[in-house]
Amino acid sequence: MAAPLSAAELMAHPAYKHAIWDLPPTTKGRATVGAGRGGPFQIAYEIHGHGPIRIAWIMGLGALKTAWQRQTKSFGHDQADRYRCLIWDNRGMGESDRPLVRYSTSEMARDAVELWDHVGWTQDRGVHVVGVSMGGMIAQELALMVPERIASLSLVSTAARLVNTTSFLENLQQRINLFIPRSLDEQLHLNKALLFSRSWLAAADDEAEFPTNGDHFAAQELHKRTGTGNSGGGADTGTAGTGFTRTGFILQAVAAGWHHKTPAQVRRLAARVGRRRILVVHGSADRMITVPHAHTLQRELDGEEELAPGREGTTDEDADEKIQCVVFEGKGHVLLWEMRSEFTALVEGLIARTEALNAEGGG
Repeated sequence: MAAPLSAAELMAHPAYKHAIWDLPPTTKGRATVGAGRGGPFQIAYEIHGHGPIRIAWIMGLGALKTAWQRQTKSFGHDQADRYRCLIWDNRGMGESDRPLVRYSTSEMARDAVELWDHVGWTQDRGVHVVGVSMGGMIAQELALMVPERIASLSLVSTAARLVNTTSFLENLQQRINLFIPRSLDEQLHLNKALLFSRSWLAAADDEAEFPTNGDHFAAQELHKRTGTGNSGGGADTGTAGTGFTRTGFILQAVAAGWHHKTPAQVRRLAARVGRRRILVVHGSADRMITVPHAHTLQRELDGEEELAPGREGTTDEDADEKIQCVVFEGKGHVLLWEMRSEFTALVEGLIARTEALNAEGGG
């Protein structure tokens, strides 16, 4: 098995400049959000496709909207007449502003609501929401804030709250590793190990652009980490750049770490959105957010967790329904890459079912 390409080798590779695909958006812009919440500041967004079915894709910790490029292409370009995809850089990353305030998943959800208002996505049951990792946490907050707007809710590699499911020392080491300054090659090695299964990393590149899948991910990660957002105006000043900054990452990490939804809140979320509209997807070998988090989320969404004494449940007309939960054995954290075809089929299936519910006037 060939050794992974180094950062220098990747940047010299002929496919490197194309690692971020050229996917021209139908519309792009910057929405002003956060007035009265530490702002105003601006969120950079793109809309791909012009179809009637609207999908909001919410990215995770430290990642850019371009990390959705496989889904953007599949839904917003290959099926542009059917779908309309909204992607954006969460506050602190990419082309969005980096306000130097405390971040939380609820505040980032409010950013999203104001962005939806800006682009006119205000219809009841009008938005299919897909959130991965921290993006899934933001999606949970959205489901509690504006459940009437949500047509379907896909929660990918995420948790209602983070708990320690590994040994104390392993958990501590993983958290510390996120913040230790490292060389580019060390960063790439660590991120690959945390985010993907070894077998997928070593396999030939699914897109046939680089030697391996791991090399393709590393090339895209290099684009993020060497973007102009890392130096000069906007790097850590609260204004926008184009890439990744340590300050933005830390602020987002605080938001993800402090995300906490109780069993009662999760049950209420499921009741308001409707269990038939919810999908939970996870990899059994996820090292960032381990699979027990998915099992807990599934039980609580299904209403199987006991409520605290003295707390009443929410009236739930589809209490007998169950959410859809899929766990991919041996797969890692970034299923939208590692299980692209299967992930696409799951999202399309949920959208088709919930669009049918909408047509029937169902909950």
